[in-house]
Amino acid sequence: MADRPSFRAPKGTQDVLAPESARWQELLATFAGLATASGYGLVQTPMFEDIGVFRRLGEGTDVVTKEMYDFQDKGDRHIALRPEGTASVVRAFVQHRPPTPWKAWYATPCFRYEQPQSGRLRQHHQVGVEALGSADPDLDVEAITLGHDYLRALGLRRFTLVLNSMGTRADRVAYTDVLRAWLAGRVDDLAEDDRPKVAANPLRVLDSKRPATRAAVADAPRITESLSEEARAHIERVEDGLGAAGIDYIRDHRLVRGLDYYTHTTFEVQSDALDAAQSTILGGGRYDGLAEDLGGPPTPGIGFGSGIERVLLACAAEAAGPPAAAGLDAFVVDVTGGDHARDLTRDLRRAGLRVDRAFDGRSMRAQMKAADRSGAEVALIVGEQEVADGVVTIRPLRGEFGAEQRAVARADLVAALRTPRHPQGSPSHA
Repeated sequence: MADRPSFRAPKGTQDVLAPESARWQELLATFAGLATASGYGLVQTPMFEDIGVFRRLGEGTDVVTKEMYDFQDKGDRHIALRPEGTASVVRAFVQHRPPTPWKAWYATPCFRYEQPQSGRLRQHHQVGVEALGSADPDLDVEAITLGHDYLRALGLRRFTLVLNSMGTRADRVAYTDVLRAWLAGRVDDLAEDDRPKVAANPLRVLDSKRPATRAAVADAPRITESLSEEARAHIERVEDGLGAAGIDYIRDHRLVRGLDYYTHTTFEVQSDALDAAQSTILGGGRYDGLAEDLGGPPTPGIGFGSGIERVLLACAAEAAGPPAAAGLDAFVVDVTGGDHARDLTRDLRRAGLRVDRAFDGRSMRAQMKAADRSGAEVALIVGEQEVADGVVTIRPLRGEFGAEQRAVARADLVAALRTPRHPQGSPSHA
């Protein structure tokens, strides 16, 4: 017999199985709840787009030149897998023109052909929000507050909000000229990969994470020195709003974005619990030129993205994170042929309880082992005697139901399962 192939997940990808996947589930539920409460609606966009959508991210960036998964499809269209979340959402806005301000949240896989690293795989996942159609700095505050409260809701505490301003488009142009002239005499001090950026896009030099470059630009001119009165008023309003929300932050003049459509507020959240090279767990900014670059009318926008894998690493480092997903309420053990397990699990699930069972006519011993492994609060035992008496035996498997098993009439089972967790009799499920 010929050997059968043994397939594994591709390099830079991973399988996430239960119980680990329960942490993802709770993270997503936390983010969705906060975003929805702030007026953001879920948006689902294609996993792939015409490559032109993502080329608007900037032809000189590593994402576009080196890291995109792109290909010609069977219709000879040049397609790329999504490398980040914002461009697709803005493309959807330009295409459908929803009423503004349009506030959307997403949870999506992203793809980058880069060397896999801690918390950033070739297929990684992001949650994020985008709000288009308002230039009000209070919307910046809302987005930053939402990101901050999301991380706090997960139990994270060891993080720092870093803030800066890119100014208006005119401010940006003026500062770029100043920075390019300043860097021209220091090219040899930069990391080799950053030297070509001096002529092409000096802001990307300032944003480099390479140690040699960061040392060389430590005393570079600051963009705050080139801000107009309009830009100063905008960032001051943002800072005032963060102060009112009780959110601490630091200003970092090196926090810039190298893409032409970014203006005004930029921000990152950096975790003190992770290595410095992978410490950013959330980042965003105002991008008042992106909709126009994608063929729409001039439309201001603000948003952020946050990598799920990296946030979960920060949670693990802080021994925090999404609460464990609730386990099963009950596991049905039926030694009479399976009919009662089939019907009882169905009825209890329809009543809002979490219930499972064994299959394949397994023995009482095997079913009880399965019940224990399931994490259920109780085993519901149905044997010949229970059938004759019209009852189900509740056998506690965890502490909340005590230590004594008892027989309960089938009609009273739902109430009996709910009562131990809620002494006043309030149901455990909506």
